[in-house]
Parts: sequence; structure tokens; C-alpha cells
Amino acid sequence: RNMSSAGPEGRKKMRECDGLIDSLVYYIQGAIADHEPNDKATENCVCILHNLSYQLEIELPESYAQSIYMQRRNISSNDKTPGCFGTRSRKVKEKHQDTPLPEEKSNPKGVESLWHSTLIRIYLSLIAKSTRNYTQEASLGALQNLTAGTGPMPFAVARTVVQKANGLPSIRTMLHVSHPAVKKTAVSLLRNLSRNTSLQNDIAREVLPDLVAVLPESVPGSDIACETTASICYTLYNLTQSSSHNARLLLSAGGLPKVIAVSMNDSHVFNKASRAASVLLYSLWSHTDLHNAYKK
Repeated sequence: RNMSSAGPEGRKKMRECDGLIDSLVYYIQGAIADHEPNDKATENCVCILHNLSYQLEIELPESYAQSIYMQRRNISSNDKTPGCFGTRSRKVKEKHQDTPLPEEKSNPKGVESLWHSTLIRIYLSLIAKSTRNYTQEASLGALQNLTAGTGPMPFAVARTVVQKANGLPSIRTMLHVSHPAVKKTAVSLLRNLSRNTSLQNDIAREVLPDLVAVLPESVPGSDIACETTASICYTLYNLTQSSSHNARLLLSAGGLPKVIAVSMNDSHVFNKASRAASVLLYSLWSHTDLHNAYKK
């Protein structure tokens, strides 16, 4: 577990180690089957897999990268790398979202296991069944790592989490835990998932009211609460930016007074949460059909 956080070279060596990833997955599967999701070794295994999934898309060996991206030949090489936030990148993102992964292998080996639907389902199972904060955080964090970026792999993983494995109810529960790091990671995962335009309505229906519920009534004090609040605002931005229906959902959930309160930063110090809330307000105002409802 310590070695898996030793940087890119360490991750590369461990991913290439014959049988290591397979053994970790095998152990976790056994623990879940034996109804022992809370043991320390399971936590260690999940934390290792979490670390090995960090920057996976960027650090993949050339042979894997070619097989994953062979579907992208038709995409123009003139496209700029899309940012994770902003309207200009939307068209490029949508192109990536239509780019399928190669067929999943029924028996993945090594690195292939890291983004396979089997392991995605294991993470979601641990999120639902484990009561160990580190295990929950590492499972959420691994999914967050796998859904970061704008290539076909993150979007395929996002689709598996939301539509194929019905993962949103388990993630939604994590929004209401008292452990700040678990909550922060759950929100960061939802922020990644919400960038996928084809999943936005599903996510809004399942978790938008919960995101509003965990928004604070004022600018949060601690750094971790500030980051979590900023991530919630950016997730809500993604969900409401091109959907008047979802913006109305935010309104009916009582979100507007909270967003306004968070946007009002009196301390004159740069605040991530206040800035994110302001961006969200600006975007919400673009739905002109809701102006009367907002004013009320």
C-alpha cells in the first residue's frame, strides 16, 4: 500500500508485476463473498488498487492505449484537449462520449482489470457494504480516478457506474456520511460523472436533491468543506447548464437561497466555494424561462 503511492514509476512497476492486480481483486472478491467487507486486508487491497488507477489513462502502456483509442481514428487531430469545465469543450467531449471501448474481455488480466466492469461493481459493492471509512473512500477514489479525463475510457466507466451497475444509490448514501473525506470524494466522483452529457438527466433525477441538501447555508470554514462545496456547485452547474428542467429541480429542492448564500463571500479572500457558486448562479440565470420563478 505504501509502495503504490510512490509516484509514476512505482505505479508502472506494480501494474506490470505479473499476477499482482489479479491477486488483489481475487482477495477482495473472496472477502465480499464471505461477508467480510470490513477487514483490514480488504482496505489495504482497495487502497492499492485506488493508487494504481491514478492517472491510468495517461500512464497506460502503448499497446493498451492503442487498443483503447483505435476507435478514435475518425476524430480530427485538430481538436484541442478539452478542459474539464466550460462550454467550448462540450462538442469535443460529446465526440469522445460516442467513442466506444473495445469489447470487454470476459477474463481480464493485470492492468485490464483496473477499468473492467467486474472491478467497478466490486467498488460499488464495497461502498454499499463496508462501514470502514478508508475502504469507502478508496473505492470512491478509484472510481473518481477512472472517470477523470476526457477520453473514451473515463466515459465508458461513467456509463457502467450509472447505467449498467446502478451505482448512484450507493454513491448518494455517501453524501450523507459524517466523514468529511468520504463525502468530498463522493462529490468529486459525481462531478466527474456529471460531465457526461448522456448521463446528466439520470444523475439529476437520482442525486440532485441530495446535492442541494448537503450544500451549506453559508461559506464553509474549513478547506475540505470549501472544496466539497465548490465541487457540489460545479456538479450542479454541469447538470443544469443545458437543462431548464434540471434547473427547475434545483429551484424546487430549495437550492437557490443556499447557492446565493455561498456566493456571498465577505472575507475578500479568494474562496473556491464562493467562486463556484457565482459561476453556477450566472449559468442558472441563462435559463430565461425561469426568471419569474427565481424572482419569486
